[in-house]
Amino acid sequence: MTNGRRPQALLVMDPPNFSMQFQEPQLRRLRGLVELEEPIVTDDLDAAHVRRRLREVEVLVTSWGCPRLTTARLADAPRLRAIFHCAGTVRTFITEEVWRRGILVTNAADENAIPVAEFTLAAIIFAGKKAPFLAADARAHREDWSYAARRGELSNRGRTIGVVGFSRVGRRVVERLRSLEVTVLVADPYADAAEVSAAGARLVPLPELLPRCDVLTLHVPALPSTRHLIGAPELALLQDGTTVINTARGAVLDTRALERECAGGRLDAILDVSDPEPLPATSPLYDLPNVMITPHIAGSLGSETRRMSESALDELERYLSGRPPRAAVTADDFMVSA
Repeated sequence: MTNGRRPQALLVMDPPNFSMQFQEPQLRRLRGLVELEEPIVTDDLDAAHVRRRLREVEVLVTSWGCPRLTTARLADAPRLRAIFHCAGTVRTFITEEVWRRGILVTNAADENAIPVAEFTLAAIIFAGKKAPFLAADARAHREDWSYAARRGELSNRGRTIGVVGFSRVGRRVVERLRSLEVTVLVADPYADAAEVSAAGARLVPLPELLPRCDVLTLHVPALPSTRHLIGAPELALLQDGTTVINTARGAVLDTRALERECAGGRLDAILDVSDPEPLPATSPLYDLPNVMITPHIAGSLGSETRRMSESALDELERYLSGRPPRAAVTADDFMVSA
């Protein structure tokens, strides 16, 4: 810590996330690094007492529920030098004014990628065995297990897995797939073929990947360029019986096109995200036995969120000791990342 200084800090997040992410071990560590005055945490940067507090703050520790850091709000924080985010994307609250002021921003996207990759691996394995869909079938075929044969070959060995997006999550999924006897193909215009190969996969164009995979898993950010990246033409290229897995963002997959393919029984789907989110009550996807829907649970929850808090505190320690950050976010990152 440079000259033993302890800057003023403020936690900006909604109360439930504060309670989940900052339990006594994390708070004790934070208090050893910075000065915390009342209020310690807030999700309202416009309250008069918070605005007064901001005048002395050098560090913000943020998470879900942080309001947008507008020019007017940043005007109340003339000493702000660093923002350490205890979650993944900072798109919801970082503005151009943050970059203009040269404020350091870090996130915990690498840590948040871990449970998503774990969830995706489980989904891929379940897809090979058609487990979620057989579980749905069981409700209508009690005491008769012969229905399992109607789902085709129930196996993971020799499958081809198509990974769209060699992102933080995509890369981890590829690495975890080494535990299976599968072929892994990756489509990503920004990926390096040598890096993909080193992780255990082969980089191919998306039109080549789609007709070859038994399972398609999506790991791209929600950007204007990725909206409906997988739409009706792309879904039509998939072979019959392919399972589409989405743990990324709902908008990268055309919901209406997927509804048609799944309703016809040609494709299966495992969806942790959707567009819109949640799906409207009238969506046919809810009632299809070849579709599994979970309520956006793949990312960090419960104790997993404290992995992200610890990462943010690691970055805070590096900042105070004058060392460079490991997970800095820049304005250029917004072009290609979540």
